[in-house]
Amino acid sequence: MENALILVEPAEMSAAGRLEKVLAVFGIASRRLTVPEFLAAATVADEKLKFRLLGTAAVFLKLTAALEENSAAGANWRQAVHSAFIFSGDDPTSFEKLAKQLTRDDQTRLVTVSQGAEWRVSDQLPEFCQVMSGLRVTAVNQADRALVFDAAKSNAAKIIVTEKTAALLWLEFESVPVFLSTAGIIDVDAPLAARVFDIRPHFLAAVPVVLYAKWAFAESCWKAPEVNACLVIDDPLLQPTYGYVNYAKFLSLMQRHSFSTNIAFIPWNWARSRPEVVRLFQKHPENFSLSVHGCDHTAGEFGRREKSWLARRSTQALERMERHAAKTGIVHDRVMVLPQGVFTDDAPGVFKQSGFSAIVNSEVFTTDPQPRPITIASFWDVAVMDYDCFPIYTRREPTEGVENFAFDILLGKPCIVLIHHDFCWDGCDRLVKAINQINALPGKINWRSLGEVVRRGFRQKVLADGGIALEMYGTELRLENHSPQPQRFMVSKRETEPALIQEILADKNPVAWKNSDGRVIFQVELGPGQSQIINIKFHAMDNPQPAADGIYYRFKTGLRRHLCEMRDNYVTKIKFAIRPPTAS
Repeated sequence: MENALILVEPAEMSAAGRLEKVLAVFGIASRRLTVPEFLAAATVADEKLKFRLLGTAAVFLKLTAALEENSAAGANWRQAVHSAFIFSGDDPTSFEKLAKQLTRDDQTRLVTVSQGAEWRVSDQLPEFCQVMSGLRVTAVNQADRALVFDAAKSNAAKIIVTEKTAALLWLEFESVPVFLSTAGIIDVDAPLAARVFDIRPHFLAAVPVVLYAKWAFAESCWKAPEVNACLVIDDPLLQPTYGYVNYAKFLSLMQRHSFSTNIAFIPWNWARSRPEVVRLFQKHPENFSLSVHGCDHTAGEFGRREKSWLARRSTQALERMERHAAKTGIVHDRVMVLPQGVFTDDAPGVFKQSGFSAIVNSEVFTTDPQPRPITIASFWDVAVMDYDCFPIYTRREPTEGVENFAFDILLGKPCIVLIHHDFCWDGCDRLVKAINQINALPGKINWRSLGEVVRRGFRQKVLADGGIALEMYGTELRLENHSPQPQRFMVSKRETEPALIQEILADKNPVAWKNSDGRVIFQVELGPGQSQIINIKFHAMDNPQPAADGIYYRFKTGLRRHLCEMRDNYVTKIKFAIRPPTAS
């Protein structure tokens, strides 16, 4: 019953298209109507229908004029409309005129906000602002504009503000909540301009409309049922101290500050783990976990285009990790964390057929001569699914700011934090500060193993019949029924090559499935309190067994590994002692 209507005029079709694409990211269907068409629809609307209206200030000026001229239309507006989201578009004059009308202040005006000003998100509207509540973000966009008005003349609640201006307001028009945003709408079909999406230059174009979509369509939009997080440290061996990482001290930090750590472990080191560190992992699986960090961790290891090479290395990586598990008793997560973030277009499909459940990476672009463009919408998804429908769960460094982690959580993405050992050069002060900022965000943060973050990295929504539609991303999924009643889950996963699927299992029992429109679809029913692990198994590639490496390759690989360890354990520490890095 949460209907999205985009009010349009012929000159504003591009703005309508951008709105549609943002809503589509969250699974919200919408339709376009002109003002006369909307007034006609509101006249015959079912009492249970509640329209959510979105559009530019220019079109809403025409709507308010029509409502003022027709008292019956005004009554229909109050009955049929849940709320409205109005944005500036490309017509600041119309926006100022509408803002004066809604704020009841003839002196209301749009002003340019200087770079360096601080955007503050209200902490007084937690239901609307959600995880963004109370955040402070430095303005970096030269085109940002905001309203100056006399708050005493208005009933406006200020949602996003600077010291003297407001960029997002909650007002009422004819007893209906109206949200007024001073920015345009981000184009989520635009290609990602950098290695990750940074919310800071897009703050006003993205945050207001996403906050509104998540609030106004709370029952019908895709959402993550919980927020899961993990810190990932690349490279360390399981030795008491590696670089600036001391495992015993790190355990104490995790227990005091409530977080978990995954070590992206290089399989080449499978026989080198020390017993005292192994015992820490065995005794504290809620704090420590292992993932797979390449195979030999050579330069551009998975940046080659030969599928046979990629298959041999991925199979060898898992074989080495199995040897490590047999030797130490530590069960690893079948998650690939790519060395240097490097991969080719072919690599994700190879990982899928080799038995990995997902990729966790800092990069979403391949090293191919002409890498495929990745859109903002793809990055906003729970995981990037552009490569053979195999998920890349993105991760961020603490220096990207808590606002980026908060926005990821708002989108429904897991919170995965990346560091290397040298980030802890200051005794982990910066790391603890970043972790505490994440833990201070509104809502519960569940710190888990990286594999568990991936298994729970999905989105869902309630269907009209009470069932749950669920979109799966990795090859493993943890399903849980927390309700006191039996629950039916309609699970789908994007898969363009269903012939590669060997079987789908629910707690090792085969599940019937079908393929439709590029998706694998199946149904699972769980009793009250029941939990199951869903596993999609793919046929292995032909001849994936590792070929024997030559003496020169083995020597070069071993030399590289030991030189890297010398750098991390000695050279970096000497360099930082002479000239400490800036605390950015």
